[in-house]
Amino acid sequence: MAETARKRPRRWLRWLLSLPFLFMAASALQVVVLRFVDPPLSAFMLARQFEAWGSGDWRFRVAYDWRDLQDISSSLPLAMLAAEDQNFASHSGFDLKAIEKARADNAKGRKVRGASTASQQVAKNLFLWSGRSWIRKGLEAWYTLLMEMLWPKARILEMYVNVAEFGDGIYGAQAAARSYWRKDASQLSQAESARLAAVLPAPRRYSVSRPGPYVQKRARWIQRQMRQIGGPAYLEGLD
Repeated sequence: MAETARKRPRRWLRWLLSLPFLFMAASALQVVVLRFVDPPLSAFMLARQFEAWGSGDWRFRVAYDWRDLQDISSSLPLAMLAAEDQNFASHSGFDLKAIEKARADNAKGRKVRGASTASQQVAKNLFLWSGRSWIRKGLEAWYTLLMEMLWPKARILEMYVNVAEFGDGIYGAQAAARSYWRKDASQLSQAESARLAAVLPAPRRYSVSRPGPYVQKRARWIQRQMRQIGGPAYLEGLD
């Protein structure tokens, strides 16, 4: 009996020590599966739906309709990268130059725009929750590394344009195109795509349907950047 009692704590200790490795294996399997399987929803979509139900809005429904990358106008992924991650093709998940610039601007007291890459935003939106805790940032970095190792860039971009939020409860290119212009995502124009990208990463603060001065100015800047980074040819080099 005494020997059994001594072994019990050891068994629990071994179990606790194995938890990080179990999580690493489970999360890697999760990312491998999603390389080939289109997600029916994301963590952010689920959280928004529960938020609405929690506030008593039982009629609220998330708008989301997956479209493969080839079925989306190339102007939208191009606009999103021009707006948020112009070094997407060359970095490995983290834009160190952008991070350093954000750190320097923060040190000088300037208004800082986030340095998150498209890969990091996919990791956050697809797998995690909103917030600024170190735990969440650590998990975001882990999932970003997994995606960069296990997915081609084209799959990350495909996921990005499908799970990004373009308005309250409006997720992905197809839902946004239908909600704002009653058209298919394949028919989005450069101007429309630039306006969608202009509300990132604060789609509940800024409006696509009623763009204010900031969104209009940013959309014009994004269109210029789309041309500057090479236009549709920029996307052709992604594997």
